[in-house]
Amino acid sequence: MLRDRLNRLLTAVSLGAAVFLALTGCASSDSNSGTLIVLNKDGASASLFDRSTGDEVARLDVGEGPHEVAVSPDGNTAVVCNYGQDTPGNTLSVMDIPTQRVVRTIPLGRHTRPHGIVYMGDERVTVTAEGSRRLLVVNVTSGIIEAAIGTEQETSHMVATTPDASRAFVANIRSGTVSAIDLTERELIEIIETGAGAEGVDVSPDGAEVWISNRAADTVTILDAQTLEELAEFHAPSFPIRVKFTPDGERVLVSCARSGDVAVYDAATREELGRVSMFGQGVETGRSIIGGSGPLPIGILIPPDGKYAYIANTNADTVTVIDLDTLEIASRFDAGPEPDGMAWSPVEFE
Repeated sequence: MLRDRLNRLLTAVSLGAAVFLALTGCASSDSNSGTLIVLNKDGASASLFDRSTGDEVARLDVGEGPHEVAVSPDGNTAVVCNYGQDTPGNTLSVMDIPTQRVVRTIPLGRHTRPHGIVYMGDERVTVTAEGSRRLLVVNVTSGIIEAAIGTEQETSHMVATTPDASRAFVANIRSGTVSAIDLTERELIEIIETGAGAEGVDVSPDGAEVWISNRAADTVTILDAQTLEELAEFHAPSFPIRVKFTPDGERVLVSCARSGDVAVYDAATREELGRVSMFGQGVETGRSIIGGSGPLPIGILIPPDGKYAYIANTNADTVTVIDLDTLEIASRFDAGPEPDGMAWSPVEFE
């Protein structure tokens, strides 16, 4: 028991150091550099884009229904959650970004429907598994599931962690709750009711607040990341499905799937600063997903330089680029079928 606690403590310290180095290293990255990774849910693939040009460099086959992806602190490895389609998925695909290859597949056994994912240090990821109602800690190098922590809730979908990787917050759609988890002790701390359809979740860069978007309630709930006390709740129509802080922590973006726009909030005052519509040339679609036939913005990616936000328009097979200085659309580029989860790597291709 004592040895286990010491090992967990050492792991937490090393994770915090790795996260700090990753954040400080990325902060000096040049604007518009690196590689964008965009998952294509209906294409069982991951597209690698040159961020500076918007050109697709490679498209790699992964498992069915890839939903979310996380990139290692050094930017060389990406891990994809293969959620599945009609048949539940239960694997992770590991990509080597510099060589543009899928180098291994990690089986998750009974832990089906992997979805949300966050890197923890150099070689571990934490992954939600809806099928088993667990938050997994997976060693990417060994392929071993080191922990399977119960969320005790239904449809444990997205996950966010504090900057020091000591806590995780899992949004549970069907239960309308968030499970707060101690990643050092690897145990459930508390279950907090937030609102119907709790799905999007992010932690502020300073680790103080947790924002949760409750898609069925059309609300956003803000929690204190330490005390787990509710700090605020406000109306956020329509169908708020993802939430993302800007790297400086000053603003928060919420993708509203049914209204087809992205709402931008002041993180301090919680006031809406404006909305950026995803409708326009190149986003018309006849498909209907989640009850909407518009562009259906879901995934939000903001690289560390904080200049642009990338929005995956799942119905329209496009990614829209928002200039965060002007809150206007800077450009759009085509993705694969049903883009959703995205990530950024500093790796550049010639």
